[in-house]
Amino acid sequence: MLHTIEAHLPGLAAGTNRWRLRRWAALVPKIADQEPALKALTDEQLRKRSLSLRYRAKSGEPLANLLVEGFALVREAGRRTLNMRHFDVQILGGIAVFHRSIVEMQTGEGKTLTATLPMYLHALMGRGCHLATVNDYLARRDADWMQPIYQLLGMSVGVVETQMSQPQRRKSYACDITYGTAKEFGFDFLRDRLLLRRISEGQTDLLGGMLGQGHSGGDEKPVQRDPYFALVDEADSILIDEARTPLIISALPTEEEKLAVECYRWAASVIHEFVEDDDYEYDHEKKTAELTREGRQKVRLLDKPPALDTVGMVNIYQYIERAILVDREYHHDRQYVVRDGEIVIVDEFTGRLSEGRKWRDGIHQAVEAKQGVEVTVATGQAARITVQDFFLRYEHLAGMTGTAMGSAGELRRIYRCNVLPIPTNRPAIRKRLPDMVFGTAAAKWTAIVEEIRLAHDAGRPVLIGTRSIDKSEELSRLLDAAGIEHFVLNANHIATEAEIVAGAGRQGIVTVSTNMAGRGTDIKLGDGVHDLGGLHVICTEMHDSSRIDRQLIGRCGRQGDPGTFRQYLGLDDDLLLAGLGPDKSRKLKERGERSEGPYQRLARLFTKAQRKVERRHFRQRKALMYFEKERKKAQRQMGQDPYLDTPG
Repeated sequence: MLHTIEAHLPGLAAGTNRWRLRRWAALVPKIADQEPALKALTDEQLRKRSLSLRYRAKSGEPLANLLVEGFALVREAGRRTLNMRHFDVQILGGIAVFHRSIVEMQTGEGKTLTATLPMYLHALMGRGCHLATVNDYLARRDADWMQPIYQLLGMSVGVVETQMSQPQRRKSYACDITYGTAKEFGFDFLRDRLLLRRISEGQTDLLGGMLGQGHSGGDEKPVQRDPYFALVDEADSILIDEARTPLIISALPTEEEKLAVECYRWAASVIHEFVEDDDYEYDHEKKTAELTREGRQKVRLLDKPPALDTVGMVNIYQYIERAILVDREYHHDRQYVVRDGEIVIVDEFTGRLSEGRKWRDGIHQAVEAKQGVEVTVATGQAARITVQDFFLRYEHLAGMTGTAMGSAGELRRIYRCNVLPIPTNRPAIRKRLPDMVFGTAAAKWTAIVEEIRLAHDAGRPVLIGTRSIDKSEELSRLLDAAGIEHFVLNANHIATEAEIVAGAGRQGIVTVSTNMAGRGTDIKLGDGVHDLGGLHVICTEMHDSSRIDRQLIGRCGRQGDPGTFRQYLGLDDDLLLAGLGPDKSRKLKERGERSEGPYQRLARLFTKAQRKVERRHFRQRKALMYFEKERKKAQRQMGQDPYLDTPG
């Protein structure tokens, strides 16, 4: 197999990357040479070999010296317990991950199994080894699935989930290997930081109210060990898309913050009296609203509740501007859903609900006021850390994803990780069908339904990706009207996710999904589907990031299976407004309304708009990194803990 791997390297990597992969590929046959001897051992003898490696690692022998034997043990354990023998390309991926790399592995190539190799090797040190993924479902699934491999080799496995208590979390972190989400790992770090502060000040009685139910200060010991190794699954999503997300533990509210609730409610009730260009100016690129002189005059003349008498007029202007922003940019079943009387954010990159997260700078409270639910009190910060800053604390960092090479420069500069493509086990044979561009959304949806009908009649499974919950529901209504049976996978149907994904590759199955089907899902073809052409993927709109589009496309053509995909675009798509600005996007929209097209030659405009949005987000992440660096530097100079709000 070594010659097969090397045959793919020239097309995948160049320069230093090709040299690294060639050097690491030379280890693959050495690992294979260990197999005959290991197969002859009993389970108990295999476990003793593993314990011997652990002793050597803790005695100071470099882990790189133990890689060949360690990986061979994991491969044998996988064969015995799960009947899953690591492919040679998975071994190569594991070697790259061990050497602080973020590897790009295509859908269906077995990232979950690949992860067991570097996780086991680093766990030999007996220090904190964490595998971070994008949601609780994947963390629990992967931990339970891979646990037999680790257990056979004498390793313990823990999972950290959102609803766990402190003692449960501490037990999971004490295991050799811990699976969980980046969010939970980060929040536990902050809680531990606050706990140690309160213990030193003798104020553990205040901790319960600050950390919330299930995280009280009655159990006065940190849950985490010092960060040693983190393997980030879906690394581009967590380390790039989520990099700007601050993890914040709120402080107790003040009376002023409680008064703000009335301001949010009042602002939400009056903003429809304000007209763009007359009363306010709106910056479509920066997503900001600013009242004009006439708008501020209107604010002063509006009737206000008595509670606002003590609020400064400048602050009232800001409440109005924030309410305008929320009314324009934050939409139900797109950016959020309302569940049990609460606003729950929908992660734009994964399509999943982000439990416990809130928007900053009063945005969350403005959305609550807009929807007429109870407005929560916006509070100060007791502790905070960004996702980016959190993972930079680990002594060893690596990652895996299906879409990394497009962001290789950013990942190298910020996280000091090599970014390497790993060859597929079998050649990819998915086919891209010509893009389709329409003048209006109505024309686009009509064409999409017709393509679904044709593929469905042919017996092929079809996966349709949409940008938001409301658009997935809209397409569902159109399919109902056309008499096409289908399943819907979005944040409103999360309970049936596993069942829907398991059947999405069977003959004649039609699945409409948000980005939930784009990451962490492996759609396997049912009987007879291979001969029909495999899974057909329809992309109904380009996303702000090309990596999200590639993730959806990657659902077809797994492990050398056949598959096809097509991109549908419309001149009134949201991306054109975000990337090209209001003037040019308005002209394109008007052009689409005047004529049916065809507009295929305009497809390049969508790519241009997408690249502009990607560059803007990159600049924002760079600015965030600089801001966080300067903030921590200033706090350290003042003798403060950079992650907490008061001097240590």
